[in-house]
Amino acid sequence: MNQSVYEGLIDRLEAEAESRPIAFRSKVILLSSAAYAALFGTLFCIALMLYLGFHWAYSVHQDNQIPFIALGLFTAIVAPVFHAVLRMFFTRLEPPKGRMLQPEEAPHLFQTLDSIRKKLNGPRIHHVLIDKHFNAGIVQLPKWGGFGGHTNYLTLGLPFLLAAPTLEMVAIIAHEYGHVCRNHGKLSAWVYRQRRTFRALHEAVNFIGRKDRRNAGLAGGLATATNWFMDYYNGYTLVLSRQQEYQADLAASALVGAQVNANGLIRGALLGKWMREEFWPKLYRQADTRAQPAAMPFASMRAAFKAGYEQWATPERLEAVWREKSDLHDTHPSLRLRVEATGHPPQLPRGTELTAAEVLLGAATPRLILEFDQAWWRDGRQAWESRHQYVTLSMQRLHGLGRRSINTLQLHELHDFALLKSEFYSPRQAKPALEHLLRQPGGPFPRAAYIYGRVLLEEGDELGLDHLAVAANGDPCLARNVAQAGYFFLLEKRGEEAAKTWWGNILYGDHRPP
Repeated sequence: MNQSVYEGLIDRLEAEAESRPIAFRSKVILLSSAAYAALFGTLFCIALMLYLGFHWAYSVHQDNQIPFIALGLFTAIVAPVFHAVLRMFFTRLEPPKGRMLQPEEAPHLFQTLDSIRKKLNGPRIHHVLIDKHFNAGIVQLPKWGGFGGHTNYLTLGLPFLLAAPTLEMVAIIAHEYGHVCRNHGKLSAWVYRQRRTFRALHEAVNFIGRKDRRNAGLAGGLATATNWFMDYYNGYTLVLSRQQEYQADLAASALVGAQVNANGLIRGALLGKWMREEFWPKLYRQADTRAQPAAMPFASMRAAFKAGYEQWATPERLEAVWREKSDLHDTHPSLRLRVEATGHPPQLPRGTELTAAEVLLGAATPRLILEFDQAWWRDGRQAWESRHQYVTLSMQRLHGLGRRSINTLQLHELHDFALLKSEFYSPRQAKPALEHLLRQPGGPFPRAAYIYGRVLLEEGDELGLDHLAVAANGDPCLARNVAQAGYFFLLEKRGEEAAKTWWGNILYGDHRPP
């Protein structure tokens, strides 16, 4: 199913879910039940065919090897599919990862959870986990594979707790808790398991087709059938998940108020984006100049959120996240749709004076911060130190080569100087050194040609395409980057046809410019 058709399917299903939510949910349950019945029926038929086939071969054709050979081939074809599907029915889903929090460590948090449970009349939260992500979530897992009672895991991100005020965090928890009320969690877990089952089935069928070309036709037919079904099944379950997000938001609004819930949604979107684009990149850039960070990330988050308020809480950033649309595979509605559903207009959140971590985690906060910082440094120390050493040695070599006349540099020194200057200053500043290198005999120099070609294209010079082609010829690993750079340049300069021709030539042709 192509993207436009899939978009139309999602739009139609969302309209149906909005107008008849109960009927739509029932349809998804019916679809899931039918899929399970079809899988069990398929497994039963395969087992029955194998039994009858071997019984027939032994009783009628004991002296003829052909029936046994045919049965052996049939078994080799269906066994991987049979095993993959059967295994998925009884595979236990892995619980979420995080630091288990005990009630005595954060009594106020667990009292709050009990209060939310009583007000929403939902099941017990069995485990509370703290993790490193700016997020929150809840997972309901069956205790014994696909069957039996359920265990509920609530995961709260420490960065989220260090950023949000208490009431907004309560709204976030209530939203997640709303997913396990009214059987949301059980249905979601069931649907999730079934999607994994069909994915495993599809992968097994594709594997058979690749491994044995004689079975490619059969495998291709099965793959087409499962693909067709999964497109529709993913569409229905995606829309159901979005419907459940709105219902969970209603639970949060009912508990703490729609305005608080809307503010929490907006704060989460703004700060989550700021952390990905500003906080973490800025922290990791310190490795270029420092052997270790000036301050550990989790210890510095509270101050960073407060100091960076003027950066992340701006009208421009709010407008940007407000315009973002949900991806076709994103089970969450867009921020705009969720906030509009609360009935309140978007507004910038205020700064946080007292965080949810201070109130809900209390005395456990410093200990958790220390644990997470120690774990972060333990896992990332080697990469940090390797980066620092590389940058230190590279800058020493760059400065040493830069003190000499470019005409006195040997070929390998000139090559290092051009690439290092491009990396640590800018490709534009390295342009004279790149030009000088590319004029020398002894090439090709694919990486230098690629960088120089990009510089020329940025200046609007089509000669950059020639250098990009040289780069792709000299180093196939650069081919995709070369194809992309030339594609977007030609798309603007000559149109889509020239851009497509370039793309085909670089990836599949003779690497010559169109």
